[in-house]
Amino acid sequence: MLRQVLLQASRSDAIRSLVETAPVSRQVVRRYVPGTDPLDAVRASEELLAQGLTTSLDHLGEDTAHPEQAHAVRDAYVTVLRLLNEVDLTQGGRVEVSVKLSAVGQALGADGEKIALENARAICEAAAAAGTTVTLDMEDHTTTDSTLAVLRELRQDFPWVGAVLQAYLHRTESDCADLATAGSRVRLCKGAYKEPPSVAFQGAAEVDLSYVRCLKVLMAGTGYPMVATHDPRMVAIAGALAVKNRRTSGDHEYQMLYGIRPEEQRRLAADGQTVRVYVPYGQEWYGYLMRRLAERPANVAFFLRSLASRG
Repeated sequence: MLRQVLLQASRSDAIRSLVETAPVSRQVVRRYVPGTDPLDAVRASEELLAQGLTTSLDHLGEDTAHPEQAHAVRDAYVTVLRLLNEVDLTQGGRVEVSVKLSAVGQALGADGEKIALENARAICEAAAAAGTTVTLDMEDHTTTDSTLAVLRELRQDFPWVGAVLQAYLHRTESDCADLATAGSRVRLCKGAYKEPPSVAFQGAAEVDLSYVRCLKVLMAGTGYPMVATHDPRMVAIAGALAVKNRRTSGDHEYQMLYGIRPEEQRRLAADGQTVRVYVPYGQEWYGYLMRRLAERPANVAFFLRSLASRG
């Protein structure tokens, strides 16, 4: 019920206006979304790097309705990569970018996949010039095949392009097996979209079990697993699987959202682990924030505690 309420709130202009204008909530939002401008993203990346963390920047925006919008998102990524490179933050993949294909044209009719591929290719070219990488975000299940098709095309020229797989989908364990190959970068998350029982596990326990099965496949493979979770149990299981498979801190990483469990992020980094923080920025922050709150009840608790502490 709470999940549905939050997802509905993500589409409400009235609630967005309330959150945007309330002084306390504006301060709290900045904990989870550092700003709307590319320079805000650069600043946040500098701060995180100084703490021993790496980052992946997400220019917020999806469900692009016109080719001009898709091109604008492409240009925004090219711009932020140039700015990051100018201040030497990208070398070695310290700061990379995450791209939703819907934001660069995937849903634009029959030519949507082609448009998204062309725009994603331009972003990959900019990333290559800056010495860093790109990860393709995954969205609802209807886009999975298209996203993986774009991934295959991009990896012919940019073999370091990463993929995201969502453990709540029935198909994901098989997708992990396909992608657990040398040079392949895979971010495993639990999943944030409301999916039907025909394609996705519905209960938290089922999703957790699927996550562990998928982790086992990725850790036993020859690729580069990226463990995206705030769940302490999953962090511990990932660590045990890394030891079992004789992995070092340089051949897998942990990923967490900006503003969520920052102490744990720093603890893992201090223990010698590679930790990447997913940093969203841009004008479309409101829908992102509501979906993150809907994704997991614990995120709501983090948000409410933040409001109480700032109030």
